[in-house]
Amino acid sequence: MTPTGNRHPFDALTPDVVLDALSAIGLHGDGRLTALNSFENRVYQAHLEDGSAVVLKFYRPERWSEAQILEEHGFAQELVAAEVPVVAPLSVAGQTLHRHQDFMFSVSPRRGGRRPELDDLEVLEWIGRFLGRLHVVGARQPFLQRPALDIAQFGEEPRDWLLRHHAVPTESQRLWRDTLDRALDGVAEAFARAGDVATLRLHGDCHPGNILWTPSDLPGGGPHFVDLDDARSGPAVQDLWMLLGGDRAQQTRQLGALVDGYEEFRDFDRRELALIEPLRTLRLIHYSAWLARRWDDPIFPINFPWFGTPAYWNEQALWLAQQAEAMASAPLVA
Repeated sequence: MTPTGNRHPFDALTPDVVLDALSAIGLHGDGRLTALNSFENRVYQAHLEDGSAVVLKFYRPERWSEAQILEEHGFAQELVAAEVPVVAPLSVAGQTLHRHQDFMFSVSPRRGGRRPELDDLEVLEWIGRFLGRLHVVGARQPFLQRPALDIAQFGEEPRDWLLRHHAVPTESQRLWRDTLDRALDGVAEAFARAGDVATLRLHGDCHPGNILWTPSDLPGGGPHFVDLDDARSGPAVQDLWMLLGGDRAQQTRQLGALVDGYEEFRDFDRRELALIEPLRTLRLIHYSAWLARRWDDPIFPINFPWFGTPAYWNEQALWLAQQAEAMASAPLVA
């Protein structure tokens, strides 16, 4: 795949525009601006004249509607009110979502921390407790604007988009599609076997990079959840499985620690364990479509140069075949 060559909307987001947006809501930067790691949106740390610092997030145009972003903000504020440690957008002049030129943006407090040590079972149990508390709040009411994490949204729609836009090379297309369709059959069968599991508002993208850990001996130490940008409705296990790694024995121990902590605040439905590999499969499919949809953004070809080649799609077919085998195997236990 090659970029289209057209200017991307984010090309207009210069440092001057970022600082002007900050000033427009009454926060005045001292000129120091640092771009933070983010592919989906553009995120900056800005130092203010009063010596403090904030983080600005400029939302990717046309990804979420204003109502969907505000629903995410409302969820974050509910979590803060319940003393769940999330980094929520600040309310400035009574608003959490602001507009400047063609961009919507939010401002959040700066929060330091490092990735959690997921080999430490005590750390995982701690994270599990906070996930249980997060889900207690998430189960209070549904999302009305934000979509669900399901087979249609994360499997069928991405597949159809990739085929409709000719993103898969001709020489790889049949193998990839046939393997993907078999994998989706496995996903559907697994969800059917799990039965009518509950869905709730989730973090949605709870990988280790979205958890900031501060030393436990400091006030407020422990995990803090960041980046609710992918918050959706779905099964609770979605917020647990991305914290697992290693071989089956390691994952079983990790899962046990997470669930032990989780169940101090909320029951965990063991039927959802059969959804771990199906959810992993859906994430693989969705990820390929996400890369293809973003290819006109110049930072994507730079950071993902391997994407879109026949070798990439053949490898995806191999992984999907492996996922079909994993879904046919006995699920993890906790």
